[in-house]
Amino acid sequence: MAPNITTVATTEQAKVGGGNGRAFVTFLAGNGDYVKGVVGLAKGLRKAKSKYPLVVAVLPDVPEEHRKILVSQGCIVREIEPVYPPENQTQFAMAYYVINYSKLRIWEFVDFNKMIYLDGDIQVFGNIDYLFDLPDNYFYAVMDCFCEKTWSHTPQYQIGYCQQCPHKVQWPSHFGPKPPLYFNAGMFVYEPNLATYHDLLQTVQLTKPTSFAEQDFLNMYFKDKYKPIPNMYNLVLAMLWRHPENVDLDKVQVVHYCAAGSKPWRFTGKEENMDREDIKMLVKKWWDIYEDETLNFNNNVVNMERFTKAMLEARGIQYVPAPSAA
Repeated sequence: MAPNITTVATTEQAKVGGGNGRAFVTFLAGNGDYVKGVVGLAKGLRKAKSKYPLVVAVLPDVPEEHRKILVSQGCIVREIEPVYPPENQTQFAMAYYVINYSKLRIWEFVDFNKMIYLDGDIQVFGNIDYLFDLPDNYFYAVMDCFCEKTWSHTPQYQIGYCQQCPHKVQWPSHFGPKPPLYFNAGMFVYEPNLATYHDLLQTVQLTKPTSFAEQDFLNMYFKDKYKPIPNMYNLVLAMLWRHPENVDLDKVQVVHYCAAGSKPWRFTGKEENMDREDIKMLVKKWWDIYEDETLNFNNNVVNMERFTKAMLEARGIQYVPAPSAA
């Protein structure tokens, strides 16, 4: 096993919630090629000059080789145990969604007082550190789109209703109350807390799984605390052809390569909509970051200083740089 690199809470308060640090966090499972996405994300945050580290919550099946790659890119690697929903016959929108319930473990990272979660197929193209300053006690995320075929099981899709254009098709009164706002769980701003963590794990065992797995569950759990933020912080690629009027690419800071065929490290351009010029441009931007060796963690002394500072501040210790020898 590779070393499990962690930060350690140093106060009683941090054991419950409210640690002193801030960090980005992502999730990785298995021995597949998603590790490339996480490496790309780490380098993207570096290019954007974020001052906060990237924590990678890994399941036990992530191989040592991949963990070493992540550590070499300045990531803080933490092993977590899987979380499974109750036994069920649910047909998930994607078969692999079931493992995503394990993301609930990140609420246990209470040595950080606030974190921004990012899926491994996301890239950050601008500095979003200021999102950590959003008011506490809310759950911030970008509204999702209901127009893709993965939503075909829902009444929203069947009648053409989407919260991205709520005036285009009105919600029929005989369907009951209009659905609450629904977010995409590939990016969100949250506060780790042990009370919330234990309640999440308890509640998920009492909740029947649905098609979008942990995303549906988080929407249900945080429906009263959810605050929408602009799609520039989680551009789901389908928005480019479903709701182009709602997208300003020049302002987009975070791109989510979740559309079928859009993962840059698997990209062929053959799947539907993948021959679009805007998609090819965004895939190229991802590769430009991934292949930029100057963004490798070990290539920059400043990166080591920033990483050390973030690690110490997560423990509530003030970082004082060494004086210059000049």
